[in-house]
Amino acid sequence: MRSSDRIINEVAQGLRSLENAVAWFSSLEQVDQRAVLHEVVRYAMQAHATVNDARDGLLRSRVKPTMTPAVLIVREPILEQMGKIINLPPGEHVKSFRVLLAAFAVADTRRRETECRGSCSHAWHNLS
Repeated sequence: MRSSDRIINEVAQGLRSLENAVAWFSSLEQVDQRAVLHEVVRYAMQAHATVNDARDGLLRSRVKPTMTPAVLIVREPILEQMGKIINLPPGEHVKSFRVLLAAFAVADTRRRETECRGSCSHAWHNLS
């Protein structure tokens, strides 16, 4: 498992703080940041993230609801909005990471508590 995969999933499982992940993300080059944003979106898609997940995640993200990634994440269709978020300019990457990762964390928690409860074989759900 790549370090980025581990960090993303540790945040989703409450094993790492969002702030710690943001510090790691901020230390990356812009090209690597964009790649990580794509990873988070892929994970969110696998977790079947919804706009409701995104709304709950936005509260955790500490991004003002008027910021561009925050405005986009709570609109339908969510996958289209995530595509817009990962294509925002580099100055929006940290806010985008916060919003996307927090939305994924909510969706992944929901999935672990329903579909994966007691019988999960996903490597990324068995980090602890």
